Amino acid sequence: MDLFLLLTVVLACLLLCFPLILHRVYRAPRIIEQSTPAALGMNFSEQWLSSVNGKQLFSWFLPANNSRCTLVIVHGWGANAEMMLPLAQPFYAAGMDVLLYDARNHGRSDRDSFSSLPRFAEDLGCALDWLQQRSPGHQLVVLGHSLGAAAAILSASRRHDIDLVIGLSGFAHPNLLMKRHLDKPWLPRFMRTQILNYIQHVIGFRFEDIAPMNRISELRCPVLLAHGTEDKVVPISDMQLIQQNATDKQSMTIMAVEGAQHDSIEHFHDQSDKLLAFIQQKLSITPLSSKHRE
Repeated sequence: MDLFLLLTVVLACLLLCFPLILHRVYRAPRIIEQSTPAALGMNFSEQWLSSVNGKQLFSWFLPANNSRCTLVIVHGWGANAEMMLPLAQPFYAAGMDVLLYDARNHGRSDRDSFSSLPRFAEDLGCALDWLQQRSPGHQLVVLGHSLGAAAAILSASRRHDIDLVIGLSGFAHPNLLMKRHLDKPWLPRFMRTQILNYIQHVIGFRFEDIAPMNRISELRCPVLLAHGTEDKVVPISDMQLIQQNATDKQSMTIMAVEGAQHDSIEHFHDQSDKLLAFIQQKLSITPLSSKHRE
């Protein structure tokens, strides 16, 4: 076999394997829940929510007494509902209903061909539709972490039934996130471009069209963004980029959480009083304190 033919065969093999390699590299890790909200003293019911493509989402619904406001918590890439339970606890104790669920390909939810920001937003939309049927008239607050924060912004830019958004550790633009991930000395620049183009082709959306820093201008509800000062995965400058692009800066609040890293759920839990105060102020409701819950 001459050199030209050999190179042609190698190139053809690489082109055939390229999609398979990318799908494997960017497949979300699945972590199954090992506990329940009962371990933290919270009443709950297990629910299965219908999503797109006939898929089912595993969820926990935590009902409070006489609540008129529901918090939906959206986990990030590779996480699950159980990891978000510490965030649910103070809101549940304050008298809010709480819904936590696993996105497709995560936790105990059904498997689908791939996960993406638009699909996270689709799953969130299905969760909100379920709540609208179960609890019509409730005010709806969405709290998302990382990719969940981006999904919250994307959903709120398309829907009119989300009354308030809280984003934790959110990224400003998929391009920035991916370029940081692909910034490897051994990866040729043209390959980085090909990877970005292929991912956009697979998910069916241009990154420009779904980027939180671009979608934020379409929101008409109050938004609070909180970000750790020690976040090495998504730098705090991403939060500032999103804020700069907000149309209604009066409804936008940002919070730097000292010492918090990207997945420092405990640090964000420590800010729950401030998050509850923001909800109370913006939605004109008075959440009950834990000692006043019946």
